[in-house]
Amino acid sequence: MPTPLLSGRDVARSVLVRVVEDGAYASRALSAALDRARALPPEERALATELVYGTLRRQARLDRALEAVSDRGLGGLDIRVRIALRVAAYQILFLDRIPAYASVSEAVDACKRLRGRGMAGLANALLRRLAERGEPPLPDPARDPLAYLVEAAGFPPWLAQLTMAELPPDEVVAFADASTAPAPLSVRANTLRLDRDTLRARLLEERPGATVTATPLAEDALLIRDMDSPFLTSAWRDGLFAVADIGAQMVVALAGAKPGETILDACAGVGGKSAQLAALAGNQATIEALDISASKLGQAEELFRRLGVRGISTRTGDLLHPLPDASRRYHRVLLDAPCAGLGVLRRHPEALARLQPDDLTTLAARQLTMLGTVAPLVLPGGTLTYSVCTFDRAEGEDVVQLFLATHPAFEVAESPLRTYPHRHDADAFFAVRLRANS
Repeated sequence: MPTPLLSGRDVARSVLVRVVEDGAYASRALSAALDRARALPPEERALATELVYGTLRRQARLDRALEAVSDRGLGGLDIRVRIALRVAAYQILFLDRIPAYASVSEAVDACKRLRGRGMAGLANALLRRLAERGEPPLPDPARDPLAYLVEAAGFPPWLAQLTMAELPPDEVVAFADASTAPAPLSVRANTLRLDRDTLRARLLEERPGATVTATPLAEDALLIRDMDSPFLTSAWRDGLFAVADIGAQMVVALAGAKPGETILDACAGVGGKSAQLAALAGNQATIEALDISASKLGQAEELFRRLGVRGISTRTGDLLHPLPDASRRYHRVLLDAPCAGLGVLRRHPEALARLQPDDLTTLAARQLTMLGTVAPLVLPGGTLTYSVCTFDRAEGEDVVQLFLATHPAFEVAESPLRTYPHRHDADAFFAVRLRANS
């Protein structure tokens, strides 16, 4: 008997199982699954992507809605069955273009394959009730913002309380809604080859149905919505743009780069910030991209080749320990440190179910250690820019204050930078540039 063809729903469920059971990152698991399912039509690939991220973003609401139509609750159900129910519930509640009966029927078949006719019957009853009754009323955000953050945005209680403590009261709900909404594709024009306006025209020529807008916050940034397969455009193949959030681009602009300087990108990852530093210096700076992951640096080197970046070398290093060669000195150091990622929840919604409040304390201690590792590498008069993609003070201002208390040679060069999804359509970043005076 031939193996049935995969659908977008099949791919989505398999990815969500990996995220929940194996702790995989949704972006990587989805990319790998779609790469394996090369025969999947474009509309099914798009559906798989929508279902993975939508189900993760709305998981708290989906479980709440399913619990409301269940007589016995969902706690005793197999996790794969629960995932099948969540995927169907997302379609019923949030995807008007898909008829409810189709979502119910497909999920019932999936539950039957997983756990037999009895489970299929239960799934059928639950999902039909959900389609008839809809979602239970959500808390009024004006009267009870804490409950709204927990039940509507899916923030765990500790994160809801932290959000209310960190942000002005009139921005709390807007931040939560923006953090659980789909993020636009944010790109950076590769100014080694063209300017932003020329890139925008090129992209619209290739994808006339897309929305491509400039932003005043980052001079080379474009926000892209409704663009089919941007990574299959000739503009991408020709190295005319790189993917980079607006907030991340603003962090690199804060760090700065000039021709003739030596620069260290101390947590370079896959190289996006290193490439922007090179562009700022017109390919005339000497830049070192350092990261603990050799695999990420391999991806960075591929990015540099595609963009035509020169003057960047890569090496591995663990900033939690003294670097083997601590004699090198740099005019500028950028430390975009590993953090809780509370500012990128719209891109990594799986973090909502994984993070714990103690993680912030642990991460802050590591960030302080990393700052101490790179501080001696800054030339007198040079700068050290520290950034994290989160909004909590524990990993932002508090870390900087502790660092300055033990490193009196450094001072704050200018006011810290903060970006937010609800204010800037950017990820939430904190960044500050410090100057070494001696």
